[in-house]
Amino acid sequence: MFKPLNNYVLIERISEESKTAGGIIIPDTAQEKPSRGRVIVVGDGAYENGVRVPMTVKPNDIVMFAKWAASANEVKIDGTDYVLIKESDILGIL
Repeated sequence: MFKPLNNYVLIERISEESKTAGGIIIPDTAQEKPSRGRVIVVGDGAYENGVRVPMTVKPNDIVMFAKWAASANEVKIDGTDYVLIKESDILGIL
């Protein structure tokens, strides 16, 4: 399994089916990518002044993250799409 380094977090996006007011389902290809996901695995935390700062999030947490996170990397592992971001780009735990 993939193990992120330092303060990186591997997230699997949670998609939400979208419908218009008239009941028309908007396909995934036309929707904005969701900014919500499930934490799969986390790194050990970043070093600050020589001390490792522990991670706040843990596997299976449902989180919201910045849509246009500067550190966001789309990755595919074993055929599944994930987002790899820094913990600081996570806005909160749901």
